[in-house]
Amino acid sequence: MSGPAYLPAAHWNLDSIVSGLREARVAWRGPRGRLREDAGLREFPSQESLRQIIKDLCGALFPMRLGPIDLREEVEDFYVGHTIGAALDALLHQVGLELQYVGRQDPAPQADTQQRAIEIVRQFGAELPRVRAALDLDVTAAYQGDPAAHSVDEVLLCYPGVAAMIHHRLANVLYRLGVPMLARIVAEIAHADTGIDIHPGATIGRSFFIDHGTGVVIGETAIIGDRVRLYQMVTLGAKRFPPGENGELKKGLARHPLIEDDVVIYAGATILGRVTIGKGSTIGGNVWLTRSVPPGSNVTQASLVSDMPDCGLGG
Repeated sequence: MSGPAYLPAAHWNLDSIVSGLREARVAWRGPRGRLREDAGLREFPSQESLRQIIKDLCGALFPMRLGPIDLREEVEDFYVGHTIGAALDALLHQVGLELQYVGRQDPAPQADTQQRAIEIVRQFGAELPRVRAALDLDVTAAYQGDPAAHSVDEVLLCYPGVAAMIHHRLANVLYRLGVPMLARIVAEIAHADTGIDIHPGATIGRSFFIDHGTGVVIGETAIIGDRVRLYQMVTLGAKRFPPGENGELKKGLARHPLIEDDVVIYAGATILGRVTIGKGSTIGGNVWLTRSVPPGSNVTQASLVSDMPDCGLGG
């Protein structure tokens, strides 16, 4: 009779592993001011909770497309109100966690922190109609900009660029309201799901469309105008990162491109630094660009090569 091979009793030396991990945690937390009397409580927002909150908000923003499969139009408003109420209640707890974490070195009274969290969530909720209107323009831009799209419903349900923008428009509101960790978690949920990496601080105008999308990177201080279209593998990044006095990189500097209205950037293009791509320009595929270009430019690899000085590298 055949059966599983005999396995001897395993001894993992768990006491030693647990002790070693405890030592590593203590060494990490100590210099960061996290050894406190209440250190046993969870200090950080939850990725799982944020994922559910965003899923619920997506359903509330587009109830008949992204809401429950059995939702009927006659109860649409009830579903939207109930779902948003529950999502905002859950978000309030996460906002409170971030505010407490940020204020751990100089904690404010609990009542003040709670009131600030309530105000942030109230303002976030008030922004949802504006977010929906902006997303309608993004969905329309995707449908009009892709000849393979058969309907706006297909675009909303299937296109990773649209999914990334739903997350970004929500994350950007959180970022502007002063909870950047929550905003970054929302952005990274989209990054993991779509392969599109948009920092929540990036400012993106109306009717924005990312076609295909895999590998797109948009940095924190990028500013993108209206009716801009990007293709896969486009990077709007920083050219250099100057260090501060303590050797760490300086934070918050304007270091990413300005993309004006009606610009198209094709697959694989890399644009670095605080440069301006003028209105109505077209940036060709695989272009590496670290300088500004005027409105109406048509930049290709060939045009960049022709602009280079003669370096004496002949055949």
